[in-house]
Order: sequence, then structure tokens, then C-alpha cells
Amino acid sequence: MTPSNVKATLSFSDGSPAMELPIYKGSIGPDVIDIRKLYAQTGKFTYDPGFLSTAACNSTITYIDGDKGELLYRGYPIEQLATQCDFLDTCYLLLYGELPNAQQQKDFDTLVTRHTMVNEQMQFYLRGFRRDAHPMAVMTGLVGALSAFYHDSTDIHNAKHREISAIRLIAKMPTLVAMAYKYGIGQPFIYPRNELSYSANFMRMMFATPCEEYVSNPVLVRAIDRIFILHADHEQNASTSTVRLCGSSGTNPFAAIAAGVACLWGPAHGGANEAALNMLKEIQREGGVEKIGEFIKRVKDKNSTVKLMGFGHRVYKNYDPRAKLMRETCHEVLEALGLHDDPLFKLAMSLEKIALEDEYFVARKLYPNVDFYSGIVQSALGIPVTLFTAIFALARTVGWIAQLNEMIADPEYKIGRPRQLYAGSVRRDVLPIAARA
Repeated sequence: MTPSNVKATLSFSDGSPAMELPIYKGSIGPDVIDIRKLYAQTGKFTYDPGFLSTAACNSTITYIDGDKGELLYRGYPIEQLATQCDFLDTCYLLLYGELPNAQQQKDFDTLVTRHTMVNEQMQFYLRGFRRDAHPMAVMTGLVGALSAFYHDSTDIHNAKHREISAIRLIAKMPTLVAMAYKYGIGQPFIYPRNELSYSANFMRMMFATPCEEYVSNPVLVRAIDRIFILHADHEQNASTSTVRLCGSSGTNPFAAIAAGVACLWGPAHGGANEAALNMLKEIQREGGVEKIGEFIKRVKDKNSTVKLMGFGHRVYKNYDPRAKLMRETCHEVLEALGLHDDPLFKLAMSLEKIALEDEYFVARKLYPNVDFYSGIVQSALGIPVTLFTAIFALARTVGWIAQLNEMIADPEYKIGRPRQLYAGSVRRDVLPIAARA
């Protein structure tokens, strides 16, 4: 962040003195006006619901250009990372700022692999949940509970503790997600295997049983790995901001990440891919491909409450770059599993075709987003809809940790304290109960 020679001048029509505000330039992206001294000098706050025009931090991790449809991790385009790196390479990049060399890659992969087991007592904690509990309810509890099992890495102000907790969280999240899944369907837990890759290990823990040896399909393993990469970080979204705000109080890293998991659960955030597949299933129940026309009419009707889930994006005003990559993976998976003729997936492809060609959607840039395709891919892999957001949380954990570590190391960091525009009652006195209306 470098100061600009140009400054902004804030003037007031009520006769208050004007104020000069510094302007900072990032390496790319919009300039930022520094309003930190605004209240001290004017007694006024800014008003920005949803923080849509406010930069709450200085970050070097992820950059999004919504107009161009560009996503960069540490400067690297997501298209290159998703095709030339695996998820643990991406984790290393997000945590340490550079892609690993051969030795660093080997050491990091080994380090993460050696921490994939969880404390055996965790399974007894898990058994306290109802088997029909939503996996995100379970994951919120499990991630927060890690701080009760790993006391030696809970000091957020200790760099070594933060590094240890980062490795533990990245390593153990697949194990916890798989345990939550197995518990919900009544199958025995499958322990991790150190000879397998991160994503292959996850697939095995999810779908293996003690009855027979599980042989992973490399196409499917690569698909889940790509899902992890594409969801690893996404700048200052709701869950990342939650992790930063929670961590700013000095709470332990496990608690801060659990807060991120809880925020991600919302249907407007991490639950979007779940909502997209539920929409497809609803159309399927109404008649499938033959009923798409009627569904599209309801979507276009201004008086209708029907929404097209999995299309368009709050940030990307053009095409979501992750969607293009996920679309390739989607067709690879459907081909590998012979599912192109499956009614649900035929419906999804028909809906995709309409959205890409219909003038109504093209004019509004309602292109299929990453949630649309990742939901289809996960369903094809055999992952239940209720588990989609938990897998999103698994992937996003490294981004949350990188953002949290960056905040703690920032010399300008302080506890978050948003302001408000108060519109309630002015000061008043308590009346005796007999005198109250």
C-alpha cells in the first residue's frame, strides 16, 4: 500500500471546515481513501451497510476483478493454479506467499499428511450429535472443539502456535468432514492413509468401507482437488471477514475458523451450491427437462418468487473464472461415470444451455457460476447435498487461516469495532408501572 500524491478533499455544506483525506494505491485495483481520522476531526462516521465501499484491511493474498472476471491467488491466475498445481501447492502459496519448490513441496505434503488423524476422543464428542443433524451444525461444533484437544497451539499472538494450528486445521478438516458424513449414514469411520494424496485420502475416508479395498478413480480425485483449489480463498467475503473480526479479539485460531464455518453455512454464501442442486431436483420433480420452459417463465416473471440458483455472482459482473474450470471438470466427471444420460444431469445441461443462449440471461450476465457446476460434480461423486457446504468449508479453511495470520501480523491491526447510525429513542426516563401506557 503506497500513498498517492493526490489527496481527496471532503467539504461540508453546513460550514464545517473541509478535510483532506490521504489516498492509497494498491498494486492493482481501485484507490482507497483513508478515513481513519474522520471521526476525530469531524465527529462524523461514514455509512456503508454491508461494507460494499469500505476496505477493512490491507491484504496481499487474493485479488478479484469482477468486471474482468479475474481471480488471483498471490498474483497467480486461478486458471493456471487449477491446471498446473494441486491443492496442497495452493495451500502453501496462500500460507507463505510463493509456490513451493520441489523440496518445499515434499516437506509440506509430508507435514500435512502426518497430521491428518484427529484425537480419538473427537469421535466420542461427535457421537453426542443426532445422526440426522445437518453436517454444518456438526462441523461448527467439531472445529470449535479442536481447541479443547490441542491446547499447545491456541495462542493467536504466537507465530509458532499459528503455524501449528494452520497445519492441523488443513490436515484434519477432511478427516472431520468424512467423520461427520460416516456418522450421519451409520457407517464406521475410515482412518486416513499416509501414502495417499490429500484429495485421494479424502475420497477414501468418504467412500471406503471395511468390507473391501477402496480403489480411487483419478478423474474423480482430480475433480475434488479442483473444487478445493477453486474455493480456497475469495478475498474479503462474509465468512473471511467473520474470521478476521472474530480473530481480532485475540481468540484462538480454532474458534475463529469455527466462526467462519458458521457464517459459511448461510444459503446466500456457502450454501449456494446446495441451493442450486435443490433447485434442479425441484424442477426434476415437476417434470424434468420438459418443464424447464415453464420454470424459466416463472424466473422471468417480476411478480414470481422463483429464483434461478447457481447463476450470476455478486462480485463477478462478467463470467466467473472458476465456473469455466468447474464446467470442464463437470463434463469430465459425467463422462468418466457415464452419467450424461442421467435425468438430473441432462436437466442441468439443458438449463445451462438456455442460460448461455437466452437473451434475458445473457443481457443480465446471469451466467452459470462455480456453485452450479460444483453442485453437479459433487452429486455425481456421490456426495449428499447436505454435505456440499462442509466441503466448501474444508477448502476455504486455508484461505481463512492465511487471512487470519496476515491480520495478526499487520502492525496496524486492532480489534474490529464497526460504528452505527443510531435511529432509536433518545434518552428517556423509566416511568412507574402504573404510569406506563
